[in-house]
Amino acid sequence: MILSRTKSESAKGNRNSAGSGTVRTVTIPSFEDFLLKRDYIGAKTVLQCSKDYDEVPEQLKQLWTGFCDFHIGEYKRALQLYEKIYAADGSLKEVALNICVCMFYLGMYDEAQKLVEELPQSPLKIRLLFHLAHKLTDEDRLMELHGSLRDVVEDQLSLAGMHFLRSHYQEAIDIYKRVLLDNKDLLALNVYVAICYYKLDYYDISQEVLDLYLNQFPDSTIAINLKACNRFRLFNGRAAEQEIKHLVESGTFGADLIQHNLVVFRNGEGALQVLPQLIDIVPEARLNLAIHHLRRGEIQEAHYLMKEVQPTVPQEYILKGVVHAALGQETGSKEHLKN
Repeated sequence: MILSRTKSESAKGNRNSAGSGTVRTVTIPSFEDFLLKRDYIGAKTVLQCSKDYDEVPEQLKQLWTGFCDFHIGEYKRALQLYEKIYAADGSLKEVALNICVCMFYLGMYDEAQKLVEELPQSPLKIRLLFHLAHKLTDEDRLMELHGSLRDVVEDQLSLAGMHFLRSHYQEAIDIYKRVLLDNKDLLALNVYVAICYYKLDYYDISQEVLDLYLNQFPDSTIAINLKACNRFRLFNGRAAEQEIKHLVESGTFGADLIQHNLVVFRNGEGALQVLPQLIDIVPEARLNLAIHHLRRGEIQEAHYLMKEVQPTVPQEYILKGVVHAALGQETGSKEHLKN
């Protein structure tokens, strides 16, 4: 349900220009305008502060506020708000499902699993259970749910995401391209395809595909960050940093990822200050911190970070092998050299 203003002209304000008799009209964008621009902070601000929405039911305002919080990455705040709404009206099962999704994004997999199992069947529930099975390493359940996915866009994108998480990048690309053939308006899928090509080390192709999206949405944080990563691989860290320097410390969505990548672009500068707090947020943070320790000769610290890692891609196998080799040489342990 889209909100409607209660006063058609109240968002407009007039101000006389200094030194002239002209009148300049300033129009404040509506809640819907901000949503269309993907400016969720602006949408939330207008919803909470503009008198245009005073007559909107409080529960509906809370639901949209939770929606905005979720989309700016404030998952904990969205969770708390959805829990408050659900506590007041337990019949809102779709809100309970939103709670489960927030829990998933917060890494609360067991809690999400317990709650979602109690909810009525729905396509979103199936997709959430599918990804929970992956996070909880329940392979039998994952394969069972795989068979429940339908040949519709949402389910196919969920399947492509699963392939990506399991490092099956070509399979993910195939699905994304197939969906794009019938849904050319879903331009963001080009970003997903570009990320897959990046993971496959095809940086030139990744950038070509990414440009299809950037030409339409040049302010996309995720796309700009990927462009910087491509430039890092194709050129150097300085060229990469130029792409994202205007995003640094802007409080934008994806700030954690940007801070992580800046450490990489700067050849490890600030690694000990930035990477430890990102280990459970950015998957590559653990690997790059281990590399930083190796460069400093801190073999034990690198081993501590890598000992629980189960490699799935060549870079992880190589790094874990190097750590074991270094530790074996340092301690004289043949066991580590075998690993």
